Amino acid sequence: MKLCESFQHAKLTYERYNIMKTVRIKIDFLSPDAKPAGRVDLSRLDATTESDISSQLATDEAEAMQDAAKFARRVRRRLGYSQAEFASRIDVSLQTIRNWEQGKRCPTGAAKALLKVLDKAPEAALAVLH
Repeated sequence: MKLCESFQHAKLTYERYNIMKTVRIKIDFLSPDAKPAGRVDLSRLDATTESDISSQLATDEAEAMQDAAKFARRVRRRLGYSQAEFASRIDVSLQTIRNWEQGKRCPTGAAKALLKVLDKAPEAALAVLH
């Protein structure tokens, strides 16, 4: 590293140090007045019913299933396999692949890990599988 580069690094570090300041606050949570003001709409929170919560949970789960389906489909398509070829390569049933991609089932455990490896390092994963 040249002297000029070293100086630039020191200058940037110094500038970051002057910009980023740490502020420490002590809060006594036993005192209601000491709690920091948040962005929570308390009236809306109080008006939320159990059915609202259940509905939101169902919506969140449906979105998670669709995300998993899109991920499984994307991994398979990036590898250039049909559903049948992909099922054969990773040694699961064709119906399992279809269920994943249609969002009826979600890959879990080892299958989820395998999809992640196939997404990040497909050549290595496929070489190990067959």
